[in-house]
Amino acid sequence: MSEGGIGMDVRNCRGCGRLFNYLQGPHLCPACMQKLEEKFSQVKDYLEDNPHATIPEIAKDNDVSTRQIEQWVREERLYFSDDSPYGIGCERCGKIIKTGRFCDSCRNDMANTFQNAYQKKEAPKPKSSRVISERDKMRYLDR
Repeated sequence: MSEGGIGMDVRNCRGCGRLFNYLQGPHLCPACMQKLEEKFSQVKDYLEDNPHATIPEIAKDNDVSTRQIEQWVREERLYFSDDSPYGIGCERCGKIIKTGRFCDSCRNDMANTFQNAYQKKEAPKPKSSRVISERDKMRYLDR
Protein backbone atom coordinates (compact mmCIF):
# COMPACT_ATOMS: atom_id res chain seq x y z
CA MET A 1 0.00 0.00 0.00
CA SER A 2 1.06 3.56 -0.55
CA GLU A 3 1.58 6.05 2.29
CA GLY A 4 -1.98 7.39 2.31
CA GLY A 5 -3.40 3.92 2.95
CA ILE A 6 -4.76 3.78 -0.57
CA GLY A 7 -3.76 0.66 -2.50
CA MET A 8 -2.79 0.80 -6.14
CA ASP A 9 -4.60 -1.50 -8.51
CA VAL A 10 -1.98 -2.58 -11.04
CA ARG A 11 -3.24 -4.74 -13.91
CA ASN A 12 -2.18 -6.07 -17.27
CA CYS A 13 -3.59 -4.26 -20.29
CA ARG A 14 -5.91 -6.48 -22.34
CA GLY A 15 -4.66 -4.78 -25.49
CA CYS A 16 -0.88 -4.89 -25.21
CA GLY A 17 -0.20 -6.82 -21.98
CA ARG A 18 1.75 -4.03 -20.26
CA LEU A 19 1.21 -3.26 -16.58
CA PHE A 20 -0.68 -0.08 -15.77
CA ASN A 21 -2.36 1.59 -12.81
CA TYR A 22 -6.04 0.69 -13.26
CA LEU A 23 -8.59 3.29 -12.18
CA GLN A 24 -11.90 2.32 -13.81
CA GLY A 25 -13.55 1.30 -17.07
CA PRO A 26 -12.06 -1.09 -19.62
CA HIS A 27 -8.91 -2.96 -18.64
CA LEU A 28 -6.81 -1.00 -21.12
CA CYS A 29 -3.71 1.10 -20.58
CA PRO A 30 -3.94 4.79 -21.56
CA ALA A 31 -2.12 4.15 -24.88
CA CYS A 32 -4.50 1.34 -25.92
CA MET A 33 -7.49 3.37 -24.72
CA GLN A 34 -6.36 6.23 -26.97
CA LYS A 35 -6.07 3.83 -29.94
CA LEU A 36 -9.56 2.49 -29.21
CA GLU A 37 -11.01 6.02 -29.15
CA GLU A 38 -9.31 6.75 -32.48
CA LYS A 39 -10.91 3.58 -33.92
CA PHE A 40 -14.27 4.73 -32.57
CA SER A 41 -13.93 8.08 -34.35
CA GLN A 42 -12.94 6.26 -37.55
CA VAL A 43 -15.99 3.96 -37.34
CA LYS A 44 -18.29 6.89 -36.58
CA ASP A 45 -17.04 8.77 -39.65
CA TYR A 46 -17.41 5.61 -41.73
CA LEU A 47 -21.04 5.24 -40.65
CA GLU A 48 -21.82 8.82 -41.62
CA ASP A 49 -20.63 8.00 -45.15
CA ASN A 50 -22.13 4.46 -45.19
CA PRO A 51 -25.31 4.53 -43.07
CA HIS A 52 -26.57 1.16 -44.40
CA ALA A 53 -23.39 -0.80 -43.69
CA THR A 54 -23.70 -4.05 -41.75
CA ILE A 55 -21.65 -4.81 -38.65
CA PRO A 56 -19.39 -7.29 -40.53
CA GLU A 57 -18.79 -4.69 -43.28
CA ILE A 58 -17.98 -2.01 -40.71
CA ALA A 59 -15.60 -4.37 -38.90
CA LYS A 60 -13.81 -5.44 -42.08
CA ASP A 61 -13.44 -1.95 -43.54
CA ASN A 62 -12.20 -0.42 -40.27
CA ASP A 63 -10.14 -3.29 -38.82
CA VAL A 64 -12.28 -3.47 -35.68
CA SER A 65 -13.90 -6.57 -34.17
CA THR A 66 -17.65 -7.07 -34.59
CA ARG A 67 -17.78 -7.53 -30.82
CA GLN A 68 -16.33 -4.05 -30.27
CA ILE A 69 -18.85 -2.49 -32.66
CA GLU A 70 -21.72 -4.25 -30.90
CA GLN A 71 -20.38 -3.00 -27.56
CA TRP A 72 -20.40 0.60 -28.83
CA VAL A 73 -23.99 0.12 -30.05
CA ARG A 74 -25.04 -1.35 -26.67
CA GLU A 75 -23.33 1.58 -24.89
CA GLU A 76 -25.39 3.91 -27.13
CA ARG A 77 -22.25 5.47 -28.57
CA LEU A 78 -23.19 4.20 -32.04
CA TYR A 79 -26.61 3.61 -33.51
CA PHE A 80 -28.16 2.36 -36.71
CA SER A 81 -30.15 4.95 -38.66
CA ASP A 82 -33.93 4.70 -38.48
CA ASP A 83 -34.19 3.71 -42.14
CA SER A 84 -31.48 1.06 -41.84
CA PRO A 85 -32.73 -2.53 -42.04
CA TYR A 86 -29.98 -3.57 -39.61
CA GLY A 87 -29.79 -3.50 -35.84
CA ILE A 88 -29.00 -5.64 -32.83
CA GLY A 89 -31.30 -7.78 -30.71
CA CYS A 90 -32.88 -6.59 -27.48
CA GLU A 91 -31.17 -8.48 -24.64
CA ARG A 92 -34.53 -9.33 -23.11
CA CYS A 93 -36.91 -10.20 -25.96
CA GLY A 94 -34.70 -10.32 -29.06
CA LYS A 95 -36.56 -7.60 -31.00
CA ILE A 96 -34.30 -5.69 -33.41
CA ILE A 97 -33.26 -2.30 -31.98
CA LYS A 98 -31.07 0.51 -33.34
CA THR A 99 -29.05 1.20 -30.19
CA GLY A 100 -28.82 0.30 -26.49
CA ARG A 101 -29.52 -2.95 -24.72
CA PHE A 102 -33.31 -3.08 -24.55
CA CYS A 103 -36.25 -2.16 -26.80
CA ASP A 104 -38.65 0.56 -25.64
CA SER A 105 -41.26 -1.97 -24.56
CA CYS A 106 -38.84 -3.96 -22.37
CA ARG A 107 -37.26 -0.79 -20.96
CA ASN A 108 -40.71 0.55 -19.94
CA ASP A 109 -41.74 -2.83 -18.54
CA MET A 110 -38.57 -3.06 -16.42
CA ALA A 111 -38.95 0.55 -15.22
CA ASN A 112 -42.53 -0.16 -14.11
CA THR A 113 -41.43 -3.36 -12.37
CA PHE A 114 -38.70 -1.53 -10.46
CA GLN A 115 -41.01 1.35 -9.60
CA ASN A 116 -43.68 -1.02 -8.28
CA ALA A 117 -41.10 -2.91 -6.23
CA TYR A 118 -40.07 0.27 -4.41
CA GLN A 119 -43.51 1.69 -3.79
CA LYS A 120 -44.73 1.11 -0.26
CA LYS A 121 -47.95 -0.75 -0.26
CA GLU A 122 -50.30 -0.12 2.63
CA ALA A 123 -51.39 -3.22 4.45
CA PRO A 124 -55.13 -3.64 4.37
CA LYS A 125 -56.70 -2.76 7.69
CA PRO A 126 -58.42 -5.72 9.27
CA LYS A 127 -62.14 -5.26 9.46
CA SER A 128 -63.74 -6.05 12.76
CA SER A 129 -66.49 -8.56 12.31
CA ARG A 130 -67.46 -8.20 15.93
CA VAL A 131 -70.27 -5.84 16.84
CA ILE A 132 -69.55 -3.93 20.03
CA SER A 133 -72.47 -4.21 22.36
CA GLU A 134 -73.24 -2.29 25.53
CA ARG A 135 -71.92 -5.10 27.72
CA ASP A 136 -68.53 -5.16 25.90
CA LYS A 137 -67.74 -1.56 26.78
CA MET A 138 -65.36 -0.60 29.57
CA ARG A 139 -66.89 0.58 32.82
CA TYR A 140 -65.55 2.88 35.53
CA LEU A 141 -66.36 2.76 39.19
CA ASP A 142 -67.10 5.92 41.11
CA ARG A 143 -65.18 6.36 44.34
